[in-house]
Amino acid sequence: MEKFTVYTGKTVPLMNDNIDTDQIIPKGFLKQVDKAGFGKHLFDEWRYLEDRSENPAFILNAPERKEATILISGENFGSGSSREHAAWAIQDYGFKAVIAGSYSDIFYMNALKNGLLPIQLSQSVRDTLSHLPADQSITIDLPKQEVRTPDACYGFSIDPTWKEKLVEGLDDISITLGYEDKITSYEKKMPTY
Repeated sequence: MEKFTVYTGKTVPLMNDNIDTDQIIPKGFLKQVDKAGFGKHLFDEWRYLEDRSENPAFILNAPERKEATILISGENFGSGSSREHAAWAIQDYGFKAVIAGSYSDIFYMNALKNGLLPIQLSQSVRDTLSHLPADQSITIDLPKQEVRTPDACYGFSIDPTWKEKLVEGLDDISITLGYEDKITSYEKKMPTY
């Protein structure tokens, strides 16, 4: 997993509440098992018209928002099914973090386990962030637990264990591999049958 320490990027506001995993990545695109390639179907039913051309009314298709890597959203983000593909699609599209009012528990954990930072901020802060100009970058400082704009600084909470995992770039596999010597030692003591 890639380390997440301090990240600066542009934002895009999608301020809907209750964006569920089927809206994030529709079930018809879940047939592959590789994490790559889901980004092209992120918010598919909103991003594309029936002829598969881009919907000009959808904010992710706005030319000035194409470089956005931080998604600002509403309450209850990622509700619905438990598909891990939702976090994969958001990351594969290019987002590094989502800032919302609240998250479904399963989406929140899927995001963390895949290195996508879910930040919870108040409605008033998200409203402020959603009105930033398209060319305005913000900085997310995970060690300090801050979201910074040129004019303000907003603190956020995160479980210390998950913070450490993200800052160090540790996923479940890399943590397990850290015990490789002990695992090997234990296996050598196991009787063979």
